[in-house]
Amino acid sequence: MIAFAPISLDELVGEAALLTRLDRKYLLPAAGLPELLNRMPSSVRMLEIGGQRSFGYRSVYFDTAGLDSYLAAAHGRRRRFKVRIRTYLDTGLDFVEVKTRGARGVTVKERIPYEGDGSRLGPAGHRYAHTVLADAGIPAEGLDFHAVMATYYRRTTLYVPETGSRVTLDSDLAWQLPDGSTTRMPDSVVVETKSARAASDVDRLLRSLGHRPCRISKYATGLAALRPDLPANKWHGVLRRHFTS
Repeated sequence: MIAFAPISLDELVGEAALLTRLDRKYLLPAAGLPELLNRMPSSVRMLEIGGQRSFGYRSVYFDTAGLDSYLAAAHGRRRRFKVRIRTYLDTGLDFVEVKTRGARGVTVKERIPYEGDGSRLGPAGHRYAHTVLADAGIPAEGLDFHAVMATYYRRTTLYVPETGSRVTLDSDLAWQLPDGSTTRMPDSVVVETKSARAASDVDRLLRSLGHRPCRISKYATGLAALRPDLPANKWHGVLRRHFTS
């Protein structure tokens, strides 16, 4: 396997913050990941912080009582959104993050630092979410968000200098409801390409290896796996093949 040169967090943010971007997700068998990495350009660099290259993440997702965020994703509505508190478990840093859809399907992520226990947004978090959603043209007045689900995983991040793009590799994925119900995806890796243009060299490499973008959302697909009462037609294939209760 290629021993990728390191890149620091400050360098990565400076070169490829990509808060507005085109995202493509792929589901690979964990056993197939070495082949992908071996085919990567030797110029690719891997995020390294304090000698570590794999990092623990927790995201607590918030939704309304009527699951407006989930249903917008399930029905493919153009004005869909996600609200979450993301915790970088190795450093303890927390952020309130709001993701919306921009023109031509691009993902727009905005975030602010957060101080709290991660189980509730609090007044400041609600105000921030309402402001971001309103600015994106999503009616937000009166929406009250509560914690619906948490997801846990480990992430490795690659930087592709030729295209100024990122690739994230998420493994050991697990989802948990507030009542403790849990589902896992132990044998698969979510590979996500994040670029400012339609497709990157890594997208083309993935296609050459027989992988195609798939419909998976860490929030919506995970909640569908844990809540079979919810509409989930667009994720049935992923749920059937990859999730383990």
